[in-house]
Amino acid sequence: MSEAVTEEIRLPGLKCPMPILKAKKALAKMEAGATLAVYSTDPHSLPDLADFCRQTGHELLKSETLEETGEFLTVIRRRAD
Repeated sequence: MSEAVTEEIRLPGLKCPMPILKAKKALAKMEAGATLAVYSTDPHSLPDLADFCRQTGHELLKSETLEETGEFLTVIRRRAD
């Protein structure tokens, strides 16, 4: 990915809805166009964060499983308000 990540949050062990709530809180503090990388261990976080982006207007840049760590990575670009 060519986008530089502005901020990242690591959420090991947190289950739904916590990854969404933590991502929402982090995005609220960021400037429009900034990117947030969310690392989670909850497999449901990938579809949940994708739905969150569709519902809120944030742009989903990446959603994948990191084979080397078993974590799930979602990268989100904050929408303009």
